[in-house]
Amino acid sequence: MTAVEQAPGGFVGRSMKRKEDPRLITGRATYVDDMTPVGTLWVAFVRSPEAHAKITSVDASGALERDDVVAVFTNEDMSDLQGPLPMAWVPPGVELNVPEHWPLARGEVCHVGDPVAVVIGEDRYGVVDAAEQVVVEYEPLPVVTDPEAALRDETLVHADLSSNKVHEWSLGVGEEALQAGFDQAEVVIERRIRNHRTAGGAIEPRAVLAEERAGHITVWSSTQVPHFLRLFLAILLGLSEERVRVIAPEVGGGFGSKLQIYGEEILCAWAARRLGRPVKWCETRSEAMAVTHHGRDQIADVRVGAKRDGTVTAFHAKILADLGAYMMLLTPTIPSLGAFVMSGCYRFPAVQTDITGVMTNKFATDAIRGAGRPEATHMIEVALDQLAHELGLDPLDVRRRNFIPADAFPYETAIGVVYDSGNYEGTLAKLLEHVDVAEFRSEQERLRGEGTYRGIGFSTYTEICGLAPSRVVGPGGFGLQAGGWESALVRVHLTGTVTVYTGTSPHGQGHETGFAQIVADRLGVDPEQVEIIHGDTATGPNGLDTYGSRTLAVGGEAVARATAKVVEKAKAFVAHKLEAAPEDIEVVGGKFAVRGQPDQGLTLAEVAGLAYIPEDIPENMEPGLEEVAFYDPSNFVFPFGAHAAIVDVDAETGKVEVVRYVAVDDCGPAINPMLIDGQVHGGVVHSIGQALYEQVVYDEAGQLVTGTFVDYALPTAAEVPSFETDRTETPSPVNSLGVKGIGEAGTIGATPAILNAVIDAVRPLGVNYMDMPLTPVRVWNAIQEARGTTRPNASSNDNQTGVVR
Repeated sequence: MTAVEQAPGGFVGRSMKRKEDPRLITGRATYVDDMTPVGTLWVAFVRSPEAHAKITSVDASGALERDDVVAVFTNEDMSDLQGPLPMAWVPPGVELNVPEHWPLARGEVCHVGDPVAVVIGEDRYGVVDAAEQVVVEYEPLPVVTDPEAALRDETLVHADLSSNKVHEWSLGVGEEALQAGFDQAEVVIERRIRNHRTAGGAIEPRAVLAEERAGHITVWSSTQVPHFLRLFLAILLGLSEERVRVIAPEVGGGFGSKLQIYGEEILCAWAARRLGRPVKWCETRSEAMAVTHHGRDQIADVRVGAKRDGTVTAFHAKILADLGAYMMLLTPTIPSLGAFVMSGCYRFPAVQTDITGVMTNKFATDAIRGAGRPEATHMIEVALDQLAHELGLDPLDVRRRNFIPADAFPYETAIGVVYDSGNYEGTLAKLLEHVDVAEFRSEQERLRGEGTYRGIGFSTYTEICGLAPSRVVGPGGFGLQAGGWESALVRVHLTGTVTVYTGTSPHGQGHETGFAQIVADRLGVDPEQVEIIHGDTATGPNGLDTYGSRTLAVGGEAVARATAKVVEKAKAFVAHKLEAAPEDIEVVGGKFAVRGQPDQGLTLAEVAGLAYIPEDIPENMEPGLEEVAFYDPSNFVFPFGAHAAIVDVDAETGKVEVVRYVAVDDCGPAINPMLIDGQVHGGVVHSIGQALYEQVVYDEAGQLVTGTFVDYALPTAAEVPSFETDRTETPSPVNSLGVKGIGEAGTIGATPAILNAVIDAVRPLGVNYMDMPLTPVRVWNAIQEARGTTRPNASSNDNQTGVVR
């Protein structure tokens, strides 16, 4: 191979088209549903139409009479399963009231879609017809869908539990210090802020294929967590891990909804072993809406105490989290994640978050893009805007007054979380280079005179991500039953090409490109010569997968460290060959060369020749050129940013249009700016959906109203503007790359910016607050109430000011 001419500064920092895209956009990618081995059996579930009922009988005779049906199973047939589905958060000292959750219901169904039986047969569509021939009789039980009503325990979600309350958990300065903060306040505002229930909406619904051969089972799943899935498959099936292989091929989006151990995955693997044939299930969109976990669904009573100049003295969030009917992998954990950044970007001297989790007759909530951090940021940023309005201050001035200064980092918050880095004034200043607020206000006044209501909203955020370190998140710390490390193996082949095995598992983030850029720079090759292997538990070292914006900050650092080991070994080979000291060897111009003599260097292929044809290598050095690294960081990383939304509101229809959106984010040094922009764009669209359109709705009987994309309104390209993005770069001291996560930033920053913009637009009409989603009917009703007109379908407290003193 020839040496590669690198651009100044190398490949890191360069916008490069994604290596994985050609196969994805030309239809050559392989998803689970593209794989159907000979002899595959198909799966269809018999799901409960009742939100809560006893199962009095199951008659499968009609289905079993069909020639194309091989088996029908209920929970009673799965007695050899080694336990219920896992819940991986066991915080020290916290009492959890958790129901058992099995792949198939045990005598009682607790939400619409709860699986009662599974039909397995020869034909994909035949099993669906056969499932309709399974007759299940139910004895309906009372239903509770309102979390506040559920807390009263008048209607129990699970008959074998004495309460619907799952847990109480707090993080903060304590009641005495919190009260002292409020005692110092000159004004206290209170606001109830809701984050409604949403769905992940991945373009690819879930899919599972399982096959057993010679006592070893392979499961292909559209999952974010193949390594976790392998572990729990082994535990629940009673197998050793080396007999279980999980492959996540191409995954068409996850957004947290595939960070899960689902009953369908366990059941397909169990059935493949039971029947001795491959077993496959592909989720329908209606199933995805009903039984792929939801997110958010929190009611927060927020109190803010402040001086009249806007200096915050105390911040308290009392959160009621609707967790649904079952506790899945991380269900009760999610509200707690936001508590770690309930200070936001600010020097709040007294902060307290008190969380109560409660069960209802809905499907479970769990991680959806941002996982607790968007909810916390929304509370903070909306509350600060409300505070600024009550004090007659500029919302940006209130933020500036409370910012943690750039020279204070690393900064320990009032609750003991250490922010690694930050420059919040810097991102806000960069944002204001793009947004002239004075010019906007002038234009706003002019448009109001013409009957157009335009508003601007801001949010400044920080988030905690790069889920690690193990000592903090693990069993002895936060209580997750896992570590926080990541792994990588870097192998140089004799031809000079490179294969990297990563423990992370992508579903749209661009790992294959970003990781290749990191490796290419260090080894002096082109990124096209670097192959990234992921998502297969049988290749490479063990890993901990992809979620929580951890891939680059933890997984990327593992890749960099493994590559550094390879570089050091390569330098030793080259130094021996060129009769130089290893410390005098550098990688320059695509070659390993003695410093100052680049023309006499060796390409990576030539170095590999020394390693794999070891005729003359240093004494006591092993042949070969590959290395493994495990990385467990010392702290989380804390990306941050400043966002602005400009909206128009039609006062006659209530319709909201986002006319401009500007995002300035700081995730440390950019590996690939194009990938950053793509992640920010996607995250902002996700939040536009939550802020304006999307909502999972159940009626009082527990029936899912939003069961398809006809009813659950995802934004399309017609509903979003062209985004303006920019960056500042504040390196993290936690890893050698200086990087932080970016995949959730848009989702975290955007919802409060959009809500604040809408309120800014309609405040002249007398509207001071509304909860999301800001649908036309909600906005119109709020305007009518402010005008004194009856609005029968709206919440009566949307527009209350909530000032205490």
